[in-house]
Amino acid sequence: MLILVTGATGKVGQHFIAGLIGEPRFARARIRALCHNRVCDETDRIEVMRGSIADRDVVAAALNGVTHVVHLATCKETPADVMDVTVKGLFWLLEEFRTSSSAQQFILIGGDAAIGHFFYRNDKPLTEDTPHRAYPGCYALSKVLEEVMLEQFVIQYGINACCLRAPWIMAKDDFRYSLSFGDDVFGGPDWKTMVSTEDAKKYARDGTVPLLLDADGRPLKRNFVHVDDLVAAILAAIDNPRSAGQLFNICMDRPVDYGEVADYLARTRGVGSVAIPSRFHSNWLDNSKAKYLLGWRPGYDLELLIDSAWQYERSEDDPRIVWYPG
Repeated sequence: MLILVTGATGKVGQHFIAGLIGEPRFARARIRALCHNRVCDETDRIEVMRGSIADRDVVAAALNGVTHVVHLATCKETPADVMDVTVKGLFWLLEEFRTSSSAQQFILIGGDAAIGHFFYRNDKPLTEDTPHRAYPGCYALSKVLEEVMLEQFVIQYGINACCLRAPWIMAKDDFRYSLSFGDDVFGGPDWKTMVSTEDAKKYARDGTVPLLLDADGRPLKRNFVHVDDLVAAILAAIDNPRSAGQLFNICMDRPVDYGEVADYLARTRGVGSVAIPSRFHSNWLDNSKAKYLLGWRPGYDLELLIDSAWQYERSEDDPRIVWYPG
């Protein structure tokens, strides 16, 4: 088994490679890590290639002899690159995969941006049958195009492929910094822009967290997944016959409720909160299909998500670097 991993140096890529290398079921598997801006370490089981998936020749070389593809590479809100990398890059990967004599399975990691995240009102849980609805910006559009392209290659050519659709992916102390009013905020909203400058400085200094309200004035519910749970889902999908041609929502059992976050932090750590009105909408991503077909279960609930982020201590060789804003 030779697995091509795109986006190998990213958050999910690093955790996936470590998880697969440490899993006895994959003791004989080898990794080919396709790296662009950064490079991971080579070992007797990890081979490193440099290049961009936007280059067809790079993709052709990367697919040589590969049995499985785990496609993680993506672009955020970068209009100059997103179509070349996210759309053309996936097309080249799928073209080379479908004509390869060794290729066996293609796994795409998608995102809930493809169905609108918290930008649109929904009157029922978001399942794999929920229609695509990109919110404004090129990133959400690219996630729609990825899912549609993969689906059509399955229909057109009968390739063995699946998509694991993830919401916002948390690791280490990410969740703690997703609630920061300071310049160190991870992702969005950018809380300091939603209050006065003086209040933002005070909240950042005191460690106050935002209690985000939805468009109806209630604590907003938003979907997350911990990287460990996403990696477990990828491993569960590899060579699983029940994953063929499927789309799966991979997320926590319940969305994160900002009111519950504020209550738990106040109760356990004496952390204060402040209500932040918004026009966003609460939603609930349903992960029942992944549980049923893959036999997968998320290990993180709200309390573990919070506790692990607040208890995480970074070493000197593990600085907090945000390569992408969210």
